[in-house]
Amino acid sequence: MSAPLRPRPAAPHGPAASRDRAVPGASVAPRLLTVGVIGAGRVGAVLGAALAAAGHRVVAVAGGSGASRARLALLLPEVPRRPVAAVAHAAVDLLLIAVPDDALAAVVADLAERGALRPGQVVAHTSGAHGLAVLAPATEVGARPLALHPAMTFTGTPDDLARLAGISYGVTAPAPLRPLAARLVADLGGVPEWVAESDRPLYHAALAHGANHLVTLVNEATDRLRDAGVDRPEKVLAPLLRAALENALRLGDDALTGPVSRGDAGTVERHLARLAATAPESVPAYLALARRTADRAIAAGRLRPVDAQSLLGVLADSSREVPL
Repeated sequence: MSAPLRPRPAAPHGPAASRDRAVPGASVAPRLLTVGVIGAGRVGAVLGAALAAAGHRVVAVAGGSGASRARLALLLPEVPRRPVAAVAHAAVDLLLIAVPDDALAAVVADLAERGALRPGQVVAHTSGAHGLAVLAPATEVGARPLALHPAMTFTGTPDDLARLAGISYGVTAPAPLRPLAARLVADLGGVPEWVAESDRPLYHAALAHGANHLVTLVNEATDRLRDAGVDRPEKVLAPLLRAALENALRLGDDALTGPVSRGDAGTVERHLARLAATAPESVPAYLALARRTADRAIAAGRLRPVDAQSLLGVLADSSREVPL
């Protein structure tokens, strides 16, 4: 695991500094990169600040919303805001594009069409869903493509900088650019996870399924506890969910507990009946997760098929009325 982020001494300037720097993408990574950041959202602003803390020279950033300006004031107060094309011109070594997934292709194409990119410049994006194909317009003008996705959720505040230490980055890069990619990840305090171009959608789906849906699941559980009269549901859930997460990461399916893993059809039937009466919008998610949980419990040997028959019947027919 890499050491936590810490500022490094500024690199020398002038001819000596030029001799110390390697060409981006060469086998020896440069000591210092001149960086521009397009997109001052939660990810772009934090990674820009992390690169600056690692000693790289962040010279320009694009981000015009009020929220972006507030983030930059906190994280990159000395870096000037510039139009998108001006940032690309200023990013001599590395242009980091941190925009929403669906906007990425248009941003890259526009920069290439306007002549804002140059041969040898590394053009990197932070999208988990995209690989190198979305950077084709940049590659066609001689830029070097890099997909660099931090596997972390961001708040867009200085607190995020401490959380970067030890996280993984989903990296897709041409072979000649791998040394530089590895160096960048190390400078950010992270660990590279090399992801093939064709596997980017699956990689990102796994992260979204685990992290984003976890937030929804926790909030659903919180709401249902409130419905049950619990004043502080977060206090009830915190130790239970932390233990469940730690056990799942350590033990896999062996961490499974609860009525589905035991085949307690009656309990699950009562759950569904009360949910249908109190929060019918929660029933489809409960059913989908319970069915998948049963499948995994059976496959892992946690639940015998003979003991699962009644449970599977309940999960297949949630419309029956059950006395409470």
